[in-house]
Amino acid sequence: MAGRFDPLTRAAVRGGRTDVPPGRTTGTGTAPSTGSLTRGWRPGGPVDLGLTLGPLRRGPADPTFRTTPDGSVWRATRTPQGPATLRVAAAAGEEIHAEAWGPGAEWILDRLPALLGAGDDPAAFVPRHRLVHASHRRRPGLRLTRTGLVLETLVPTVLEQKVTADEAYRAWRRLVRWYGEPAPGPQDLFVMPSARGWATIPSWDWHRAGVDAKRSDTIVRAARVAHRLEEAAGMPPAQAAARLEAVPGIGPWTSAETLQRSNGDPDAVTTGDLHLPGIVGYALAGDRDADDAAMLELLAPYAGQRHRAARLILLAGRTPPRRTPRMPRGDIGLL
Repeated sequence: MAGRFDPLTRAAVRGGRTDVPPGRTTGTGTAPSTGSLTRGWRPGGPVDLGLTLGPLRRGPADPTFRTTPDGSVWRATRTPQGPATLRVAAAAGEEIHAEAWGPGAEWILDRLPALLGAGDDPAAFVPRHRLVHASHRRRPGLRLTRTGLVLETLVPTVLEQKVTADEAYRAWRRLVRWYGEPAPGPQDLFVMPSARGWATIPSWDWHRAGVDAKRSDTIVRAARVAHRLEEAAGMPPAQAAARLEAVPGIGPWTSAETLQRSNGDPDAVTTGDLHLPGIVGYALAGDRDADDAAMLELLAPYAGQRHRAARLILLAGRTPPRRTPRMPRGDIGLL
């Protein structure tokens, strides 16, 4: 059974938990700023902004993502129409109020419902384990986001390959601040580099950011075919995964982590992960040594919704006791 107090563990954070201050709701949200576009949307059910948009945050100091004390979630992104900053907050009743700045403002507001899980079907999920049932009951506002943008999720996911989360977050912060651009709007956010920008980062700055040649080469290869990868956002899951995995250096782990966010795929279960099989195995069967095969067997009753089930397990915070020291944090940029 999941713990009563919903602990803020690293597993819960990885499950997409981002705390958003309750703020103060109003009838129409805050007054629009000069030069911004606004939109209201009624989802027809509860939407927890922190849980829904939390998977898009890459660490507590992500320069593209921020929460503010008034209960707003801010996100800077690079759309096909150009950079944009989006502010989302709960308004009176069930309405969500959004405000956007920049050349991509109209594009991002048009896709606001998808970003907040309009294409998700939580009713299709049926809990099969007590822990999953308890975690599901405590989070009625969990929706699976769909950004419709592949490269902005693929790049930080590649940075997370084979390193600690802290190392990956640090590399993302450095590269976005060095090679991105200030985001439009009132917040001090940054928009990640364009595809061309990623492809032209010199080798010494990849090294200075703490990124080894294998990961940087993968990102450069992906950036060079970004227009083809972006097409995966509109493809069926199997076809989309095949499109991503055609790029050397992108395997099932990376494609699943990407499609969970870009496509809102509720069944994209992450295989090849160092920790997830043991967490799922321990939470559902007391087996901390579970491998991918055992994890997939445990998640089989959730076919079609395995990603949602895995998120709820992570959010429950029930993890096996540590038996070995944490992985040492490194920074090749200091070498």
